[in-house]
Amino acid sequence: MRLKFIGFAILVAALISLFVWKSRVKVVRAQTTPATNAETAALLAQRNPAKLAQLMRGIMLPNSNVIFFAEGKNPADIAPAKNASGAVNPLEGTYGKWEAVENSSLAIAEAATLLSVPGRMCSNGRPAPVNNADWSKLVEGVRVAGIKAYLAAETKDQDKIGDAGEVLTAACSNCHVKYRDTPKLEDRCR
Repeated sequence: MRLKFIGFAILVAALISLFVWKSRVKVVRAQTTPATNAETAALLAQRNPAKLAQLMRGIMLPNSNVIFFAEGKNPADIAPAKNASGAVNPLEGTYGKWEAVENSSLAIAEAATLLSVPGRMCSNGRPAPVNNADWSKLVEGVRVAGIKAYLAAETKDQDKIGDAGEVLTAACSNCHVKYRDTPKLEDRCR
C-alpha cells in the first residue's frame, strides 16, 4: 500500500511539474511570438510610435531631473544601490554619480532630434508642430541645453551644472509657454 502511495505521489508531482513547465513555455512563446492583433501590428509598423508627451515623460523629464538634482546635491556623494545594475535611479546605478549626469545630459541632446520627427503626434491627437517656423529653433535650444549640461557635468562643478540647469529650464519653458501651457488640452501643439 505504501509503495502505491509513493508511486501516486510521484505521478502527481510529475503532472504538476509538467503543468508548470507548459505554463512557462506558453509565457516564453507569448513573449517571442510575432504580433498577431491589428493594434500591435500597427504600432510595430510605425517607425516612431511615441507621442510627443511620451517622449517628454519617458526621456526628457527623467533625464532633466538628474541634472536638476545635481544642482543641489553632489552626485559623487550618492551611494550605489544594493543592486547597482538594476537600479531605477540612474545616480545609484552602475553608471551613476556624475557619469549619470553626463549621460542624462547627452540623452536630452540626442532626444531633441526625436522631437522633430515628421508624423509625431501630440497627446491630443494633433500633429506635433514640427513644420512651424519656430519649432526647429525651440528644439535646437533643448539640444544646446543638453550639450551645455554635459560639458558642465564633465567638470563635476555644481555651480556650472546649476548654470546649465538654468539654460535647460529656459529651453523647456520657451517651448512649453507656446505649445504646452494652454487652458485646454485640445489647444496644445498649435
